[in-house]
Amino acid sequence: MYVSPHFIGPVERAHTEDCLPGMDSIRRYLVTRVPWPWTRTEDTPNESSPLITKEDAGPHGSTSGHHRVVTSGEREPRFKDIHPNHGYSFIDYFLKYLLVLSNLMFSVLGLLLLTVGLWGLISKESFTQEKIGSMGTDPMLLLGTLGLLLALLCLTGCVGALRENTFLLKLFSGMLLVIITAQVLAIIVVYSVQQEVGNVLRSAMLAAMARYQDDLDLRFITDEIQSNLQCCGADTYRDWEVNIYYNCSAPGVLACGVPATCCVDPLENGTMWNSQCGLDAQALDEFSAQSVIFLGGCLGNILRWLEQHQGLIGTVALVLLGVQVVTVFVTTRLQQRIHWHKVNA
Repeated sequence: MYVSPHFIGPVERAHTEDCLPGMDSIRRYLVTRVPWPWTRTEDTPNESSPLITKEDAGPHGSTSGHHRVVTSGEREPRFKDIHPNHGYSFIDYFLKYLLVLSNLMFSVLGLLLLTVGLWGLISKESFTQEKIGSMGTDPMLLLGTLGLLLALLCLTGCVGALRENTFLLKLFSGMLLVIITAQVLAIIVVYSVQQEVGNVLRSAMLAAMARYQDDLDLRFITDEIQSNLQCCGADTYRDWEVNIYYNCSAPGVLACGVPATCCVDPLENGTMWNSQCGLDAQALDEFSAQSVIFLGGCLGNILRWLEQHQGLIGTVALVLLGVQVVTVFVTTRLQQRIHWHKVNA
């Protein structure tokens, strides 16, 4: 029986069109029925979408057995397109985990420095009552303090980048900016008072020589300088009079002597270390002493070494500053991307 399309109602017409074979029906089926990888299932109806009309809803909100009227232009989507998240790019992820790894490595380095500093203080019994007053100039205290600050700073940046915590990242970048500013000011001050560098080094070395027997760290540093630079004292070998044990008026056996690292040949027979090779060296005149000990002071050798390697020192300083500045920029970019992602999520 032939039925004119004009006498077919809207419901029958919609079902008839869906049942007709053709490319349009196949396309609609593939779009709305096939679970493509970039789509997600919407199993729970959205209250704001008119999936169930009031006429089809029962007295308690349940649906009746009747079909909902669907017009020809309306579709009931089962799958919703998922747009890719453009919050982070590959570069952002790379910079994020580069920041995490670099801060993690420097955190481990800071903890190692802190451990070495504490071990040095404990082994020297620096926390005893008679030594607590001189801890302010102890190299191990300085080493432990630097290790603690470095570990805290880098752990803040590492946790902030890993957890995408903008507060920790801001704190990390702020502290790093303060450190960069302090370093720049220190470089400016050093270059502006180059003539005073010698006086500062002289005072520091004389202070180390005065505490040579009492502080193992200062003894190690002084011995390394004298043996490597082949020198003795700050300006001359007679500077060892500042030490109460090497002073010529001292009652001990070390009186009027110098440490063994001042000796030209501290090894006896080329094998054994002769710790007494510098005894009574200050009592000798320069002509007689030159065959036993180094006559020149270490200060001049240090200043000459600094002058010869000032290009290398400046390059290293600029590279370190550049790395810190780049770290600040990376942290700032990561903060911006995290904020953008949270706003547009």
